[in-house]
Order: sequence, then structure tokens, then C-alpha cells
Amino acid sequence: MRIDIITVLPQILESPLGHSILKRAQDNGLVEIVLHDLRDYSLNKHRKVDDYPFGGTAGMVMQCEPIDKAISLLKEQRQYDEIIYTSPDGETFKQATANELSLAQNLIILCGHYKGIDYRIREHLITREISIGDYVLTGGELAAAIITDAIVRLIPGAIGDEQSALSDSFQDNLLAPPIYTRPANYKGWEVPEILLSGHQAKIQEWELQQAIDRTKRLRPDLE
Repeated sequence: MRIDIITVLPQILESPLGHSILKRAQDNGLVEIVLHDLRDYSLNKHRKVDDYPFGGTAGMVMQCEPIDKAISLLKEQRQYDEIIYTSPDGETFKQATANELSLAQNLIILCGHYKGIDYRIREHLITREISIGDYVLTGGELAAAIITDAIVRLIPGAIGDEQSALSDSFQDNLLAPPIYTRPANYKGWEVPEILLSGHQAKIQEWELQQAIDRTKRLRPDLE
């Protein structure tokens, strides 16, 4: 898989994409993550990529030309499954979305900034708009990092135990059950006996019931 991220602030993404599972996945050749500084595609001598909006609205808007140039150049080199724009009015990012995108070969993620991007880019170049929640960030870089992280960890081989990803919260529209580790008794706080029984079938039954009960109590909207 290859993920190209277009941004005006690539520095913000260097750290979250350069450590832990994402770093190992890149080092092992499972994914290639390439950051593109949108200012490199500006024709302005000051590398400017934004301008005032028509109509007198407050704020600045990312211009068509540099975005079009960046995306067009990438599309000349390979086919892309999706060209994603991180937007507060896009579809809400869910585990099912991450599952679907993890099967792609090539993705572009365009990070919004300032007041947003010229709407013509959204009309003519973007194939999918994704929001990570009902709030507004300074830019789309953190959203792009979250989307990338959620996708990459699902690629076979990215994490040591692939079954671990399948048991994560939201995979079955359920929250994960409680988990515990040694010691079994800490300050009188005891691990449920069933988890120490060694009876795998009963343990799985307990975990499922716990997941159902927690989802009903904490996230009834998932049912």
C-alpha cells in the first residue's frame, strides 16, 4: 500500500507517522507513506497557497492550482483507489471505514487548512470526504494521521498478533471487554475468576457478554 498525504505542514505528521507500528510497517515494506508539501506546487515566489474568499467571508482559502498540480502529478504516476479530503462535513470515520480502506493499494489524503479548500477541488478531484468527529481542528493533519494509523495497523503483518486487531473495539459494533494482566491480585483488586480458569470457551462467552453489556451501557448508539 502507498499513502500520499498532501499538506501545508508536513512537520506535524513526521512524528506520529514515524514511530511504533507505522514505522515498523514502513521499514518492513508493508506500506509507503509519502508527505508532500503543498507549497512546493505554488507558482508564487513566496510559496503562497491561499487567498481571500470571494464574497467577503472571513478567513483564507486554499487555492485550486497548487492542489490540482499536486494531485494531477501523483495521478500520472499511479492509479488511486480514493482521493480523500479531511473535512468536518465528511462521512464520520468508523472502524468499518478503516477496514475498507486497508484493502486499497493507493490512497491520497488531502489535509485541509485555513478556512478550507476551494470548493471546485471537492467537486472535481476529491472522491471521498472523511471527518473524524463533530469538531473543528486547526488543520487536517491530525485527522490524516489518525486515518492513516487506523488503516495501517490492519495491514497483514503490521502488528505481531493479527487476531489482536480483529478483537479491537468496534470491529463487531461492540466495545472491547475488560482486559487484565499480572498480578491477579493487586491491593485486593482481583481479576475475575473466569479469566484464570483456563476454560477458553467459557472465557470467550464471558468476554462477549461483557462486550455487549459495556456497549449497551456506554455506547447504546452502536447497537
